[in-house]
Amino acid sequence: MALTAAAGIASADPADAIINTTCNYGQVMAALNATDPAAAQQLNSSPVAQSYIRNFLAAPPPKRQQMAQQIQAMPSAQKYFATINEVAVTCNNY
Repeated sequence: MALTAAAGIASADPADAIINTTCNYGQVMAALNATDPAAAQQLNSSPVAQSYIRNFLAAPPPKRQQMAQQIQAMPSAQKYFATINEVAVTCNNY
């Protein structure tokens, strides 16, 4: 239900889905593997990115908001953030 609410207000802030997700790292990665295998492979080859996502998902929403703003300010990370945010909408299915 929270996921539906997050998806419904995603137009207010594009990061709402990932900030409010209840998915764990395994669910996010399963969804990513299903929806974008190439991105999943890139993520799997980067221990730094894996660690960041684990820390992000373990953080409470206010901290996630700060982390999301930091990522969105990094041009090289923006495309990955968008992909992970899209996955957050469906990760509860995995």
